[in-house]
Amino acid sequence: MSGEAVMRFCRSRSAGRRCTRPLDHPGLHRHRAIMWTDASADAPRCAGSGESGEPAATMPDGYPDGRALCAVCLRFVELDAAGRLREHDTSAEAEPEGEARRRQEWFNVHGW
Repeated sequence: MSGEAVMRFCRSRSAGRRCTRPLDHPGLHRHRAIMWTDASADAPRCAGSGESGEPAATMPDGYPDGRALCAVCLRFVELDAAGRLREHDTSAEAEPEGEARRRQEWFNVHGW
């Protein structure tokens, strides 16, 4: 799997629905038959920010390094001292491709 490219999708959301178009697509965002503009999109801050969490199960090499899985955006997020998910966006524009690939591997091993 290490040589395969990870498909990157648009980061926009509307009412929690994720746009299913490719990253940097032209025109309206879309999820099935529902379409929206940038102006009507959800704020980038994930609604899971501040929720209770616990470190996710680890892979043999320690990934995801003590981070918790956010049930809203399905990303691994650091916990604060109170065990709550730190504030985060639903997706990280600067997220390295390797992180997306590792998350995919983690879901293949541990499931939802």
